Amino acid sequence: MDDKIILITGASSGLGEACAKFLFKKGYKVYGTSRNVSKIDSSKKDTFVMVQMDVNDEKSVKKAVASIIEKEGRIDVVVNNAGWGVSGSIEDIEVTDAKNLFETNFFGTLRVIKEVLPLMRKQKKGKIINISSIGGVLGLPFQGLYSATKFAIEGMTEALRMEVKSFGIDVVLVEPGDFKTGFTASRKKARSSDSSSVYYSASNTAHKIFENDEQNGSDPILVAKLVDKIIHSSNPKLRYRVGSFSQKFIASMKGVMSDRVVQWILMKYYKLH
Repeated sequence: MDDKIILITGASSGLGEACAKFLFKKGYKVYGTSRNVSKIDSSKKDTFVMVQMDVNDEKSVKKAVASIIEKEGRIDVVVNNAGWGVSGSIEDIEVTDAKNLFETNFFGTLRVIKEVLPLMRKQKKGKIINISSIGGVLGLPFQGLYSATKFAIEGMTEALRMEVKSFGIDVVLVEPGDFKTGFTASRKKARSSDSSSVYYSASNTAHKIFENDEQNGSDPILVAKLVDKIIHSSNPKLRYRVGSFSQKFIASMKGVMSDRVVQWILMKYYKLH
């Protein structure tokens, strides 16, 4: 049994749920969060505890974190996973949708981090694991705004890791490729999926490719096992990539191959030329 207290945001489905279930079975005390806690019956003794938290609401974040601290006295690991996606051309995505996307994916992560850092500094230890994406390394066509939120997570995490290292806190990035989860079905589509858009044909072609990749993606248990590995590491790396070899490979080529070559490969893959 491992007595570490773990907080995982966005644990009602997808990668968050997979991590919460796996880590609970490993013996950790796991608290998952969701805006709608009724999705999981946490009254059963054979599952993790669900806590209501809306990462878009600072008061909700404070209340949820405080409730865990009141019960446990500490939080050892935070996995920032809550997020959603919007797809379509940059031109077609409404600014309101882009703001809402950043509100959850970036600012939601920031709110949770700001709430747990004082506690972790007092403890002189802790791990913050931010779930990014291969799309946080490569700007993906017709997923540009989603990539932008993950690029922002990457930059913040790199800086935060250096700022809090002296307090005994490790900050880590996990960059998943395509995984088979409910993310595909819940993604919001912009106007490019409408035949009136000049991007209609290219957007639809790219959509079919990345949705097929997701629906035939890797098992989310791989991310859960990686998070477990990071938790056990006394000196974790800044970033870990997980998923198919081809996706990890192309991400690793950024900065090695020329930008022209990397973009040519991506455009060819998504049939944009």
